[in-house]
Amino acid sequence: MSDKIFSIEFFPPKTPEGVEKLRVARAKLAELHPSYFSVTFGAGGSTQQGTRDTVLEIKREGHEAAPHLSCMGTSRDNLRSLLQDYKSHGIKRLVALRGDLPSGYGTIGFSSGEFRYASELVEFVRAETGDWFHIEVAAYPEVHPQAKSPQDDLQNFARKVKAGANTAITQYFYNPDAYFRFVEDAQKIGVNVPIIAGIMPITNYSQLMRFSDMCGAEIPRWIRLKLASFGDDSESIRAFGLDVVTRLCERLLAGDVPGLHFYSLNQANATLAICHNLGTPSV
Repeated sequence: MSDKIFSIEFFPPKTPEGVEKLRVARAKLAELHPSYFSVTFGAGGSTQQGTRDTVLEIKREGHEAAPHLSCMGTSRDNLRSLLQDYKSHGIKRLVALRGDLPSGYGTIGFSSGEFRYASELVEFVRAETGDWFHIEVAAYPEVHPQAKSPQDDLQNFARKVKAGANTAITQYFYNPDAYFRFVEDAQKIGVNVPIIAGIMPITNYSQLMRFSDMCGAEIPRWIRLKLASFGDDSESIRAFGLDVVTRLCERLLAGDVPGLHFYSLNQANATLAICHNLGTPSV
């Protein structure tokens, strides 16, 4: 995978124990020599300080770090200040997202801030900072859960790229055909930026179901049934999940995917095991 973009995502810890746990996991994952680590941004901007703290710590450790930015609850003045802060610390990469509403809010009656769509966020970053930042945006091979139609979702993706995005990271998926079809459809409408495949290791069935229900990621029926059949046998779930995700990555790499982005959930072992199976030189 030496010629591929290889990245790993974390979420900002909320407790001192979580901070230390992430440091241990990050040290292990750093041995894979990823292109960069990204750090998520909580719903409604709830973890902005935690995102910043984690990103700057990663940068101090000598690794490339990419903070997530969200439209939700963000003003132009706040974002301008944040961009200058990241720039002053030598951060060169961002992940620009529309973001999620805080839990407990409906889509009606919540002021999302001064940006409605990720394309507007990308436009603002470009207007303020030129080409300083490499901007990643999200892509949805299985269609964003709030999109009116697949065509509408694809056009929204194209708007983000036209606004100035350099590359995209997909929502996780387990059907490689969905990814390849999405890339093909994007290219047909003139969108040719690298589309990195988002990879979610499988280690916990109920957690995976919960995440997938929230984000609209499809778990193929045969995978769901197999995972459910293991009950509380966590070792069998992990072994099966490792095999499924390894095979997924192999298929993607054989299809010349430009890179893999691992959703680590602040854990090291599953990503390390997948990369070991793939023959990553550093493991």
